[in-house]
Amino acid sequence: MTTGQLIFILLVVAPSYFFTVFSLRPLSGDRYCDINKLPSPKSLRSDQFTVLINGYSESRIPILKTVTSVYSSSPSVAAVVVLWGNPNTPTETLVEISHNLSISSPGDAPITVIRQPSSSLNARFLPRQWISTRAVVICDDDIEIDRKSIEFAFNVWRNNPEQLVGLFGRSHEIDLINRKWIYTVHPDRYSILLTKFMLMKTEYLYKYSCEGGARMANARSIVEEMSNCEDILMNFVVANETSLGPVLVGAKRVRDWGDARNDGGPVDEVAVGLSSRRKDHRKRRGDCIQEFHRVLGKMPLRYSYGKMIDSIGEQGLCEKGGKLVFCDKQI
Repeated sequence: MTTGQLIFILLVVAPSYFFTVFSLRPLSGDRYCDINKLPSPKSLRSDQFTVLINGYSESRIPILKTVTSVYSSSPSVAAVVVLWGNPNTPTETLVEISHNLSISSPGDAPITVIRQPSSSLNARFLPRQWISTRAVVICDDDIEIDRKSIEFAFNVWRNNPEQLVGLFGRSHEIDLINRKWIYTVHPDRYSILLTKFMLMKTEYLYKYSCEGGARMANARSIVEEMSNCEDILMNFVVANETSLGPVLVGAKRVRDWGDARNDGGPVDEVAVGLSSRRKDHRKRRGDCIQEFHRVLGKMPLRYSYGKMIDSIGEQGLCEKGGKLVFCDKQI
């Protein structure tokens, strides 16, 4: 980062925390894609990962505190970075957000708030000079996952480093009557992982943002036009690279605060997820798949089956206390 790019940096040092807020001018993709300014993949550490949280709404700060605290307390997390995409948030407010997140976290991993160069969803996948790990987690600000499940997902990724690993699966499918791709959910297979929690190789940020020529540029333009589907496009990129489907993992506890199915509705009625705001969400996602197929010239998505879990309980039934329960269940 040069002096010309940096508008504002605030650094506060106290006995128990520090925080940084960056405010950046919109930068060209070429600046982010200068491979000479990015760390060599061989220099990236494999024992930890970097968490990139998409932040936008100030009303979600209480939840964001909880989310960042869990990640920061994980021994496998090198850094937690909130990528703030709301261009209307004053710098002073970002300073306050960063301060509050830092002092509320009991963890060792530093928490940083960075203003995105634009509000584009594509900016979630920009390669960053400061990422020091082989893996990154792309996640939302309203998804709360227990620490053991985070560690388990990372262990699964370390055994499958070329694939996307995540907690939320969806599928593509061909509509034979209308001869078009659709976006759906299958009970027995999946081909798409959502950015609610997506663990992947750091190198895929570069492939998404910087490679693929005019075809990928057109695909990223579709994300801009739709204000949606950046996660689907990343699944296209990785499947095209690996010819493999993603890996779905199970979690002990996941809470989706932004899901409209919550009692009383989502936590933020104004800034809820796209799927809650639009009744035509599934159709639009299908349109994205159709357009990505068209501009990229191929359908690389591959199905995966099953889910990785960290333990299996006995499924036999026994009578305990006058009740028929799983034999390994304590009464």
